Amino acid sequence: MRPKVTVAGGAGNVGATVGQYLVAKELADVVLIDIMESVQHGRGLDLLQTGPVLGSDSRIIGTKDYRDTANSDIVVVTAGIPRKPGMSRDDLLHTNARIVGDVVEQVVAHSPNCILIIVSNPLDAMTQLALKRSGFARERVIGMAGVLDAARLQTFIAQELRVSVENVHACVLGGHGDAMVPLPRFSTVAGIPITELLPPDRIEALVKRTAGGGGEILALIGTGSAYYAPGASVVEMVEAILKDKKKILPCCVYLQGEYGIHGLCVGVPVKLGAAGVEQVIEIRLTPDETAALNRSAAGVKELVDILKL
Repeated sequence: MRPKVTVAGGAGNVGATVGQYLVAKELADVVLIDIMESVQHGRGLDLLQTGPVLGSDSRIIGTKDYRDTANSDIVVVTAGIPRKPGMSRDDLLHTNARIVGDVVEQVVAHSPNCILIIVSNPLDAMTQLALKRSGFARERVIGMAGVLDAARLQTFIAQELRVSVENVHACVLGGHGDAMVPLPRFSTVAGIPITELLPPDRIEALVKRTAGGGGEILALIGTGSAYYAPGASVVEMVEAILKDKKKILPCCVYLQGEYGIHGLCVGVPVKLGAAGVEQVIEIRLTPDETAALNRSAAGVKELVDILKL
């Protein structure tokens, strides 16, 4: 019997792409749930019909009924709205908090033993909200952002050095985008730190491009945002959990003193396995790196305080 993964917010491009990759890899049976039932049903049917071509027997349905999500092993939450013209940051924060809070309460009611992967923005605050609303242990509520930032940085390093992306490992901490804390001395090519392969100005340029990665894609597309790489990043986390890989990935988790941070969801390297977050990996940071991580955490605290979490 295959595992079951629900994608809450599957009418959006990120959610639909997560479903697509899950089916292509035959990792699980998939439920796409959203208020846009006809879109969900259509996408689910379309993906189901890729099975004979891809050789995948994964079942997939689209629905707006949370009863169909019952007994999910993992629930991916992509629900929420993007910031619109004239909308303040606080308006976006409160709107998405209502959406994510409602989704979390409903999926948890039907899948009390699931692991939650949060993708909705602002990511760190929504992860903390999901942790509180679910009542789950911190090991079972994980935010996705660091995997995406690391993938973008890996891509740019590989292009710069003309090497395979498989040779590149990138290490990032902190929040998503501008709040990202890159660690070049722990980012390597075939085990060699990039600080030995690239001059500081080129590293800085690659890091800057990574931090603005989402904005660069938005500017090129014109409308909408990135979804292929975010979707793939989610699926890497799902696969690590379902296959109990014990894979170390940068994820947003609730810290209880690690890195000197207490009571906030912040991006750090973790070991992902069947139980969710099985270990928070602590790296000895330089004073500058510590200061950057603390600034990132302060930004999270500001949003958490607004939501009174």
